[in-house]
Amino acid sequence: MDLRDYLTIVRKRWTSIVAITLGVLAATLALTMLTTPTYTARTTVFFAVQGGGSVSDLVQGSTYAEKQVQSYAEVATAPIVLGPVIESLGLAVSVSELAGQVQATVPLGTVIIEIAAVNEDPQRAADIANAVSAELADSVASLSPSGPDGSDSVRATTISPAIVPTTATSPNTRRNLALGLVLGLGVGMGVALLREVLNTKVRTEDDIARVTEASVVGTVAYDDDASAHPLIVQADPHSARAEAYRRLRTNLQFLDIADRPHSIVITSSLPGEGKSTTSINLAIALAEAGTRVLLVDADLRRPQIAKYLQLEGHVGLTTVLIGRADLADVVQPWGNGNLNVLPSGQVPPNPSELLGSHAMEKLMAEAATSYDVVLLDSPPLLPVTDSAILAGKAGGVLVVVGSDAIHVAQLEDSLESLKSVDARVLGLVLNKVQRKHADRYSAYNYESIYAPRLEQEKRSRRRISSRRSKADAPGAPAPWHDFHPIEATGEPQPITAGTRSSTPTQSDGPPSFPPRHATGSGADRNWRPLPKK
Repeated sequence: MDLRDYLTIVRKRWTSIVAITLGVLAATLALTMLTTPTYTARTTVFFAVQGGGSVSDLVQGSTYAEKQVQSYAEVATAPIVLGPVIESLGLAVSVSELAGQVQATVPLGTVIIEIAAVNEDPQRAADIANAVSAELADSVASLSPSGPDGSDSVRATTISPAIVPTTATSPNTRRNLALGLVLGLGVGMGVALLREVLNTKVRTEDDIARVTEASVVGTVAYDDDASAHPLIVQADPHSARAEAYRRLRTNLQFLDIADRPHSIVITSSLPGEGKSTTSINLAIALAEAGTRVLLVDADLRRPQIAKYLQLEGHVGLTTVLIGRADLADVVQPWGNGNLNVLPSGQVPPNPSELLGSHAMEKLMAEAATSYDVVLLDSPPLLPVTDSAILAGKAGGVLVVVGSDAIHVAQLEDSLESLKSVDARVLGLVLNKVQRKHADRYSAYNYESIYAPRLEQEKRSRRRISSRRSKADAPGAPAPWHDFHPIEATGEPQPITAGTRSSTPTQSDGPPSFPPRHATGSGADRNWRPLPKK
C-alpha cells in the first residue's frame, strides 16, 4: 500500500478513527483525574576526599571520589540508610516500599548525588529527601576508611537541601493527553487498516480488478430513492444515474464492433444487486438511441420486469416455451416503439430445464433476427444455474456487481461459473456505488440547469392531480392545465385525455402520465393507459 491508499482509508474510515481517538482521550483524561497526585522533593549531596595539600594528592582524591560516588548512590537506597530514616520519621512503610519512593542519580562526570523523594504529601517528600541525604553522609563516613590521622577520608556535604514542592509532578495532564492523542490515532489507524484488510467486499473498480481482467463498462451511483423510482432514465432523464445508464449504452455500442453480440444476458452474483433495474434502464436508453430492443424477463423464479414496467405478466416467455403462443403474439410494446418487452409469464416448476431447452434456443435465434439487441434479465449466478445456462447460449454476459454487497470470493465464484460454460463476459456494471467510493468526476453536477424545470413540472403535475376531479365533472369547462403550446408563438391547444403529442422533445422531461402501450405509427400514434391491476 502506498501513501494514496492510506489517505483513501483515512477518508473512508475517518469517523471510526475520530471516535476511537476521542475514546482513548476520554479514557486518558478519566485516568488522569482519578490518579492521586504525588509530589517530588530533591536534594543534592557533594562528596569530597580528604587528602594532602599537593596537586597529585588532590587529583588522586578527586579520581577516587568519582569512582566511589556510583557505589554511594546504591547505598542511598540500601537498608543501612533507609532503616534509620523510617525510624526517625516514624514512617509506616517497609524498607522496600520506601526504596520505591527514593531515587539516587549521579550526573555524568561529577561527584554529586541527586536524591529525589516522591510522596503524596509534599512536606513528607521533603522530609524524606533531607533525611536520606543526612543518613547517607553518616553511612559513607562509616563505610570509608579513615585517614592517617583517624579522620574521615570521604566527606559528604548537602549543598542543596530539599524544599517543600508546591506543584504535583504526577499526573502530568498535558503530557498524558498528548500521549493519549498519539495512542488514540495509532489505535484508530490500526483498526481502520485491520477493517480494510478483513473487509473483502467489492466496493470499487480496484476491487474488481483484483478478481478479473474484464473491464468495468458502467458505474451507477447509489440512490436511496432508487427503489421508489426504478425507471430513472424515464422518470428523471437528466439525473446522474440516468446519464450513467446512457454511458453504459455507449460503452456497449463500442464493444467488439466486428462481432457485436445481438443477445446479452444481464445477471449478478446475488439477489439485490440491481440487475433488473439495470436491464430495464439499459433497454430504455438503447431504445432512446433508435435501437430496436427486446427486453426478456428470463428470471423465471422472481420476475420483476412486468411489475416495474406495469405490464401484464401472466403471458410471456413460459407461454412461448411450452408452445402455446408465438413470440410476436406475446411481446408488448413500451415507450417510443423501439422497445418491446417479453414478460416471464407464469412461474414454472422447472425453470432451469425450460431455459436450457431447444425451444429457448429457437426463441433466442428468432428474437435476434427481429431485433437489434435482445436483453435477457436472468436470475443470480450463485443461488441457481439458470444464468449460466443462458450465458452459454447468448452472445455475451453483463455482470452487475452491487458495491459493498458481495465479497471478492463470491464475485470470483460467479465469474468462474461463467467461464465453465465458455460464456463471453462483455464487462461488469458496478452498481450502487457510495459517494465515498465514487471517482472525482461524480462531484460535477452538469445537469443542474434542468433541475428548476424538472421541479416546476413536478409541482405542476401535483396541482393537476389535485384538480383533476373537478375538471372531470359533467359540463365543466376545460381547465387551464388541459392546454399546452404546440409552437412557441402558437395558441394553446387542448390535450385530449389518453393522447400524446407525436413530437416530444428532450426538454419535455418525464411524461405526465404512466407508461402506455402504443398503437399506430407516426402522428397517428395513440396512447392508452395500462389497465389497473
